[in-house]
Formats: sequence, C-alpha cells, structure tokens
Amino acid sequence: MQDIAKWIDDTKVLSRLTGIAALCLTVSTLSGCMGAGLDLMGSSNVDRSVATGSVPQIKNDEDTSDAITVRNAVSSADVSKIAGNPIPWANSSSGSAGVISNIAEEQVNGTTCRRFTTTRHSYQGIAKFDGNTCLLGNGEWYLTSFGPRS
Repeated sequence: MQDIAKWIDDTKVLSRLTGIAALCLTVSTLSGCMGAGLDLMGSSNVDRSVATGSVPQIKNDEDTSDAITVRNAVSSADVSKIAGNPIPWANSSSGSAGVISNIAEEQVNGTTCRRFTTTRHSYQGIAKFDGNTCLLGNGEWYLTSFGPRS
C-alpha cells in the first residue's frame, strides 16, 4: 500500500510543477509582447515631433463636386436678367444644396469674371462661401476661388 500512496503523491507534485511551468512560460511569452508594444519605461525611441494637428486637411470629393455645381450655376446665369434674385442650386451626388445670393460680373485684364456668394447646406452643416470664376479664351469657365467665408 505504501507504493501506491507514494505514486499518487508524486503525480500531484508532477501535475503542480507542470502547471507552474506552463504559467511561467505563458507569462514570459506575453511579457515580451507587451514590453515591446507599450512604452512603459519612457524610451527615447518615440518621435515626439509628429502631431496629428499638423496634418493638412485634404479636400474631399464632396467639396470639389459642390464647387463644380456652383460654378456651373454661376456661369450659366444671365446676369442682366437675375437683378439680385437668388439662384438655387443642388448637387445630387453629394446631397448638398444652397442659394447663390449675388453675382457680380467684372472685366479683369480683358477676361470676364464673376464674383459670387453662396450658401451650402450639407451633412456638415450650413455655411457661406465666396467664390470667383472666370471665362477662359476657349469658352470654358474656370473656378479661381471657392471657399468658406472668413
């Protein structure tokens, strides 16, 4: 009977040692992953010169599409007939819409240009924009400026 009891005690010790070895192996493996990924010690490998606010804002396709829609409305307007009446515009691709409140046509160095003010109602909110478009020699209108009113 003594041999059986000794064998059971040895099995318990062996299973406990195996469990402890597995736990130590897991902890050492995970600590290697965590130590490299987290900056717990304040290492000097971190580039502090990069800041999120320093990244320039990229114009999205919605802004460009709206600018083209407004340019087309301004360039196709008959300035002599509108006489200060607002011109509505809508862009089905972006869902934006607005009203062009005034268009002033002028000659700049022999080129016909139209300065305008418009609103834009979009998913980003309502904003006022100023812009300018000029007629090129080939008969196309070129948008020289279009941006939020400051």
